[in-house]
Amino acid sequence: MSVRSVDDEIPPDDVEVFEGLRQRLGAIAYRLLGSAAEAEDLVQETFLRWEAADRTQVRVPAAWLTRVLTNLCLTQLQSARARREVYVGQWLPEPLLDGDPMLGPAETVEQRESVSTAVLLLMERLTPTERAVYVLREAFAHTHAEIAELLDLTEAASQQVLHRAKEHLARERVRTEVDRATARRVVEEFLAAAMSGQTEPLVRLLTDDAMGAGDGGGKVPARAKVVVGAQAVAQMLRGVLRPNEAKRRIIGGSPDAYAGTANGSPAVVVAVGDRVVGIMTLELTRDGITAVLSQANPDKLERASRRWAASDHGEPLLTGW
Repeated sequence: MSVRSVDDEIPPDDVEVFEGLRQRLGAIAYRLLGSAAEAEDLVQETFLRWEAADRTQVRVPAAWLTRVLTNLCLTQLQSARARREVYVGQWLPEPLLDGDPMLGPAETVEQRESVSTAVLLLMERLTPTERAVYVLREAFAHTHAEIAELLDLTEAASQQVLHRAKEHLARERVRTEVDRATARRVVEEFLAAAMSGQTEPLVRLLTDDAMGAGDGGGKVPARAKVVVGAQAVAQMLRGVLRPNEAKRRIIGGSPDAYAGTANGSPAVVVAVGDRVVGIMTLELTRDGITAVLSQANPDKLERASRRWAASDHGEPLLTGW
């Protein structure tokens, strides 16, 4: 059985139109779903819809493709809610390492904020429509008229939905943005405190109402519930970061720990060779670290591992952990 190439099905110019928009579509889908793997799947499904469409009737390809992708994501979000009710342990978004094109535009504070791990987690509280309006408006600067057409709303309804979404996402403190050098310093201080053998150095780095959560997806041990409070989070981290043979067997070797950036925040990247086995994102405010979000589910680290293996990640801060 022969397999026809994409170019046998669709003129090269139409393929080029789609490929020119692929990264933007991926960035929208990732913000809507919190999963790079699911985003990739729906971008590919959008291409198949593009391939099958009567493209001579499409006046604005970017709008047509955005509409198709967004509606696919809305359907996915509806089913995702049911899946996450039976998810083993705490569900956390899939982290993306610095420079990943799926992180999308980062020119404005709103664009950078919308892809932070903490905001992606907060967006789980929104309805699918609220999430779509928020992402399209705040991260991709669509007008309410455009959003209304994309989502079959009125402009007034789009404005109301955005207002509700912002109310749900409102937080008292503003996230602190950091450059690569500052991120490395934060991670160095965090690891030094975590490996000191005492909880007090960690407590000093955390805000009083800091929260900690881990996602193992039932494949790697992780605390099932969110931990709140500096002392409780520090105690949790002491256990998580304490090396032992059982952990090494589960992850397939002795890991090294690196300073990195994930979703715009300082991150501890734990790797065995070129394979990422954990990403601990540190959400930072002017008062200290307000959230420690640990992703260890191997299904959610495949994209990060590919990027890590292809990049120069420097020397580890801890070796043979």
